[in-house]
Amino acid sequence: MKPSPATAFGPQLVRQLRNYGKLMRLDKPIGIWLLLWPTLWALWLAGAGAPDQGLFVIFVLGVVVMRSAGCVLNDYADRNIDPYVERTRTRPIASGAVAPLEALTLFFALGLIAIGLASMLNTPARLLATIAAVLTIAYPFVKRFVSIPQFVLGAAFGWAVPMAFAAQTGHTPELAWLVFGTAMIWAVIYDTFYAMVDRADDMKVGVKSTAILFGEADLFVIGGLQALMLLALILIGVRAGLGFWYYLSVAAAAMLMAWHQWLARDRQPAGCFAAFLHNHLIGMVIFIGIVLHYTFNPVAVA
Repeated sequence: MKPSPATAFGPQLVRQLRNYGKLMRLDKPIGIWLLLWPTLWALWLAGAGAPDQGLFVIFVLGVVVMRSAGCVLNDYADRNIDPYVERTRTRPIASGAVAPLEALTLFFALGLIAIGLASMLNTPARLLATIAAVLTIAYPFVKRFVSIPQFVLGAAFGWAVPMAFAAQTGHTPELAWLVFGTAMIWAVIYDTFYAMVDRADDMKVGVKSTAILFGEADLFVIGGLQALMLLALILIGVRAGLGFWYYLSVAAAAMLMAWHQWLARDRQPAGCFAAFLHNHLIGMVIFIGIVLHYTFNPVAVA
């Protein structure tokens, strides 16, 4: 006996919702963590350890929505490339599980949610949100034309930082741009590790990346960027008046960076991908250091 259309619809809907979740990478939250940590740095620094609870909820939701929207648009833009790349050929659009039109519809739906969240912010933060939207839309396409798309990704992933400062304080001080620059450098580091995984396939299909640009000097350049990031983190500590716990977290971040270099030492895809995946630990330990500083050195409220 064949199941009725109504009976078959339920499992089919669940299956397609799962495909949408995979398209948004909800099953791979690493991107959410990499975007979330600098956002939380900014909220805690802007709020001197006590960020507005409403803003916390808005920004956490915004991170999830914008990262999901970025993944959907990226896969739509790469729909004719992903089938030829080993790591991406099973993605929902590439495999035919989700139609391109469905993906665009999902992207616009997520965009409407993002607009709703941004409308709850103050005017300076809303103005900055328009730039975040441009960066999110631009990244999937610039990697076809420029050799440093990771810098555009870094700007997109770090743009929540000035937004958080603007939402919390009404302006974007020097510290906000210092944190943004640090987040941008960090994104170039971890996404170069990520691009090293796909370097051979990317060269075949014509996709550009810093992994291809840096070539055999990739680990050396990453090491230089890691040193620059550590310097920037120290400057953040000085500028924000942070203390022992924060600098302990910076030391821990330095050790993690050395570990990532070791993981990728042979430039094998598995090692490079592991270095990428574990990079979020750097963001986590820095956030813990900031939280511990304000926990043991609370700022008096006037």
